[in-house]
Amino acid sequence: MSDTLRPAMRRALGAVSVLALAVSGPVAISSLASAAPIPASASIFASGGDLASPEKKEIAMQIVSSAENSSLDWKAQYSYIEDIGDGRGYTAGIIGFCSGTGDMLELVERYTNSVPDNPLAEYLPALRKVDGTDSHEGLGSGFENAWREAAGREDFQAAQNSERDRVYFDPAVNQAKSDGLGALGQFIYYDAIVMHGPGTSQDSFGGIRSAALQQAEPPAQGGDETAYLKAFLDARRVVMKQEEAHADTSRIDTAQLVWLNDGNLDLHTPLKWAVYGDPYEID
Repeated sequence: MSDTLRPAMRRALGAVSVLALAVSGPVAISSLASAAPIPASASIFASGGDLASPEKKEIAMQIVSSAENSSLDWKAQYSYIEDIGDGRGYTAGIIGFCSGTGDMLELVERYTNSVPDNPLAEYLPALRKVDGTDSHEGLGSGFENAWREAAGREDFQAAQNSERDRVYFDPAVNQAKSDGLGALGQFIYYDAIVMHGPGTSQDSFGGIRSAALQQAEPPAQGGDETAYLKAFLDARRVVMKQEEAHADTSRIDTAQLVWLNDGNLDLHTPLKWAVYGDPYEID
């Protein structure tokens, strides 16, 4: 596959060999929700700004794409697919669905339930077999071509958007609002769940949040928003450095932490940041 694809991740991985990763599939979203119930007043949060608003959500997609794809054009990533050598098999699409971690399988299953006659349907048996491994058995170039073909269809683009929101964006934003966080905090949660996945294990989003809560209280519990978010980023940095593929923490250090130190808790534009040494800006 082309070396021009997902260049940011290639730089982050460097010469890392394939990691042994055995994942049985994504943790149920209910395990994330159970970490802290979302109160009826969840729409009222400390610093203002709602990441789910169209303008803020577009900004969030661009920032994540800068880290994942070295591009602000996140909509160009529907057709992206390659094995980046992180032990998770194929990584593909707008949020990096992986054949080894279950979220790609769930995406294709849900898509096929809605659109039975699609280019990816025939690969469901193979996706089920490789789930939890880095294997390409039964997939290969045929699957890669099928993914790119499907990505040209509006129904598969909509399916990717829907699964991104169901598994990652909505749970992260809702939990952040429950914790009393504004738009920047909501984004910090979202970027974390994209990389680490939902769940309650130590190296998942829920585990990172639990570690942060041991160090600081969120606004919903009467704590200082900036202090809590710094504790969360510190906890996430520890987890990232435990996995060589994620050891470059620039998406925290030269992006999220910069905005936090600037007091930009509502994630207003203009925004300037750098990831893996590349500069970006949103006016």
